[in-house]
Amino acid sequence: MYAKVTLMCLAAVALGRPDKPAPSGGYGYAPPAPTYAPPKPSYSASAPSYEKPQEGMPFDFEYAVKDQYNGLDFDHNSNSDGKVVNGQYRVLLPDGRTQIVSYTADYNGYQAEVTYEGEAQYPEAQAYKPAPSYNAPAPSYNAPAPSYNTPAPSYGTPAPSYGTPAPTYGKPKPSYG
Repeated sequence: MYAKVTLMCLAAVALGRPDKPAPSGGYGYAPPAPTYAPPKPSYSASAPSYEKPQEGMPFDFEYAVKDQYNGLDFDHNSNSDGKVVNGQYRVLLPDGRTQIVSYTADYNGYQAEVTYEGEAQYPEAQAYKPAPSYNAPAPSYNAPAPSYNTPAPSYGTPAPSYGTPAPTYGKPKPSYG
């Protein structure tokens, strides 16, 4: 019995192999033949996909911010003749130095020169100790006065709850004859 089942499984695997061509009739499918010719390769140079840069509008601007309380100090100025942009900006860095960037931007790209003024300083960090923003509150009450007296006893001398015991036994009877 075991041999028959094994033989039938092997036959099913052999008949269902994927490398075997599908049958032409019945449920098989044959793809249609192509009805077009593939395109012929062309190796001509493509046209550039960019346009020549247009000349810009001339401008000139400048701004600055100096806020000592928040530690802000920066400025920026820039001007252009429509073809070349020249400018400079300055930023106060957290280490105390000032970073200065002078730049030129034209058809050749952006070229910047970075310099620093001052020397970096790293002071010891002080531990944060907030000052109290309030005073200790004054008491708004007086100490309470005692409102009780010494308690009086609420009991008297107890009455006895028992009497004189009565004997529960009599004279013994002789147990011998």
